[in-house]
Amino acid sequence: MSEAPRPHPLAAVARLVMLALVAVLTLITTRDLGQLRWVALLAIAGAPAVLVPRHPVVAPIGRFAEVIILGMATSEVAAAANLRAGLGASAMLPYLSVPLTVAVLQRRTREATALLGVTAVTLAASGMFTAVNGQPQLTQPGYVAVCVQWLILASLGILAAGTLQQMMQARGDAKPAPYAEATRLLTQLRSVARQLPGATLDPGSISEHLIEELRTVAPAGRTAVLSGSGGGRLVVLAQAGLERVDWETTLDADSAIADAWASQLPQTAARSQARSHPGGDVSALVVPLVAGVRTVGLVILETDSANAYPSSVVARITALTRPAALRLEAALLFDEVRSLATNEERQRLAREIHDGVAQELVMVGYGIDNALATLPEAAEQTGDELRTLRGEVTRVITELRLSLFELRSEVDRHGGLAAAIAEYARTVGSSGRLRVHLSLDESGARLPAATEAELLRIAQEAITNARKHAGAANLWVTCDIDPPYAQIEVSDDGQGIADQRPDGRYGLAIMAERAERIRGRLEIRPRHPSGTTVAVVLGTSPRRDSVRDSVTASEGE
Repeated sequence: MSEAPRPHPLAAVARLVMLALVAVLTLITTRDLGQLRWVALLAIAGAPAVLVPRHPVVAPIGRFAEVIILGMATSEVAAAANLRAGLGASAMLPYLSVPLTVAVLQRRTREATALLGVTAVTLAASGMFTAVNGQPQLTQPGYVAVCVQWLILASLGILAAGTLQQMMQARGDAKPAPYAEATRLLTQLRSVARQLPGATLDPGSISEHLIEELRTVAPAGRTAVLSGSGGGRLVVLAQAGLERVDWETTLDADSAIADAWASQLPQTAARSQARSHPGGDVSALVVPLVAGVRTVGLVILETDSANAYPSSVVARITALTRPAALRLEAALLFDEVRSLATNEERQRLAREIHDGVAQELVMVGYGIDNALATLPEAAEQTGDELRTLRGEVTRVITELRLSLFELRSEVDRHGGLAAAIAEYARTVGSSGRLRVHLSLDESGARLPAATEAELLRIAQEAITNARKHAGAANLWVTCDIDPPYAQIEVSDDGQGIADQRPDGRYGLAIMAERAERIRGRLEIRPRHPSGTTVAVVLGTSPRRDSVRDSVTASEGE
């Protein structure tokens, strides 16, 4: 049997304070100690609410007794106040808040409404039977006005308390569902994105579409869309022009780019925003892409003529960039959410492999070692089989460790993409007994984080295929990164692509999908005199029109 709820001391104290207040007001209004009998009756009627507040029968009966006594007391005190009937009624009616508040707090809204109705009926009936100067109390304007005022206030209080109670209950009953909410929001985002020009959530595609629109309304020999990458630097999402431009990507530099980012206002300049411009007459316009209160990117337009961007042209350009800013922010947020989800899943898989099958394989290896140690010398055939099995277990453990390293490796925003690829190539080369030859050329500018992540995965897959399937002795890894251009090449001197095991072709399909996702191109071709070259190219470099020639053996010497 459950224990009955104990009286709450704070509730008893609050009730006593209200009774004392009513008693003081009654004495001030009537100057008659006899009227305090009503206060005593209210205290008796309220005793059940204090002693057994949750009793399903006694507590409600006590509250109804309170409002009935209160209605009778109000008319009697008002009559005793004589011409100050309204003031007399105001002395008792504040106590009405006590039973109503208790009922609402116990989620008894219907009971509170019934208590209010009983109070109104009691006030009306008592007002008919009590008189002042021969006239019924109910005909006194002051009495009626005060009673109606308190009944209206009590009704509003019940309504507000009931609404608040429902809101709190709904909030308490609602279970956190972050993934359900994320799914709903992303579904809405996808639906909206399909209705926009380009129907994509790819920041690069959105930026290219914006550049095409801008070049139809303003002169622009060179155009680019940049976004923030953290660390006070910008990354180039897309650009167009007769030649490749080395844009200024540092936000702490003295440039129109930095001014536009900080002020969120278009900036014009008579000098190029590129670090390698030859000079001459130049008009530059930098327009911030502002979504809400946040700057999400910049649009740069340049042409080799003076005063090419008057206020009328700036107005036409900003009319295009305002809606584009929201689209770009949505795409960047989607990219970030996808990257976070992917990284979290990779880390989870790495933990499960490390704590699960990897540990079990290690225990199997220890068991084989123990079996070999206790094996009789005469059982040579069994020993050979166990040693072969031990070697296979060691090989599988090595593969698992490399897989864990691949899952956990990420592009450090301070180290760069080339450093991450080099670290992976060295680790894999060491475990696979490959001589690794690195050629790294990376500028200070950075690619978007999602693009760097995809290029790293492509390089990892190419290096892994060379180690597992090619039977190579040498591995050449070339990284040429100068945003928005990037080229990653992985070459080996093993058996050709046609002779490799078929299970490696699944990795080639994955690499092709990753390259397509970042709008790059994947090229796979034989290397002479032997081996295979896998290259992924992003953008176009002015120094080379296609993927460089296959790496020859002399490059590694």
